[in-house]
Amino acid sequence: MFTVLRRTASIGAVTAMVFVAVAACGGQTPATPDAPNARWQLTWSDEFEQADGSAPSPARWVHDIGGGGWGNNELESYTDRRDNSFVRGGSLVIHAAREDFRGTDGIHREYTSARVKTLGTFAQTYGRFEARMRLPRGQGLWPAFWLLGDNIDAVGWPACGEIDIMENIGREPGIVHGTLHGPGYSGGQGPTALFSNPNGRPFADDFHVFALECEPSIIRWYVDGALYATRAASDLPAGTRWVYDHNFFILLNVAVGGSWPGNPDTTTTFPQEMVVDWVRVYRR
Repeated sequence: MFTVLRRTASIGAVTAMVFVAVAACGGQTPATPDAPNARWQLTWSDEFEQADGSAPSPARWVHDIGGGGWGNNELESYTDRRDNSFVRGGSLVIHAAREDFRGTDGIHREYTSARVKTLGTFAQTYGRFEARMRLPRGQGLWPAFWLLGDNIDAVGWPACGEIDIMENIGREPGIVHGTLHGPGYSGGQGPTALFSNPNGRPFADDFHVFALECEPSIIRWYVDGALYATRAASDLPAGTRWVYDHNFFILLNVAVGGSWPGNPDTTTTFPQEMVVDWVRVYRR
């Protein structure tokens, strides 16, 4: 559908900032209230309070279907089957499996997964976007929670802008990344930062809240309420444009393999799941 939807920064190619959060008492993820604070008003959410085995609500989510990762050299075929995306226990499950599957392009691939988005159902300019999730684990797994400009059909990528709220690669189980991609600073040139979980604990061990606040000319990244990165228009490479002042839609997916994480190896077990407890969006 799109030539390229996501190109992710290589940390070896950019200057990364490392932040370590303060561990919560007892090592548990701190509770998150219904709103981050009184400054924010809830505008959209999905709590996934549906019957077990049902599809993510088509009033909120649509599926990307295909293979190859739209430029990322991924190994999975994305499907809209209930084998790969379904509701269980009040959470959305994105289920990555090892199986021989012939995709819509007629190519057999060894893995299947799902990618869902709110393009055409919801988009917002500015605000706080957050999700409570437990990530999959293993070399070659690549879960992501991210945003794309809803003008992508008109201007293409990266002119539409991309904001990666959370990306994790399996060989870094206790690290997540936040990155901007725009014209002149996409792929490995995207300004990026990373967050290290206390004591290096894998993000697959329990649930965490990943959040982003986008306001005119400034964007902030959080994990479990801890601010770990801020980017302003002045942080962009000279001569490039800030392209984050229009509507963005939400994407959730689990890729398998690809240019950044590399491929699964003998240590990787399948199936793997990203479990999403809820997704919420706020406005000032």
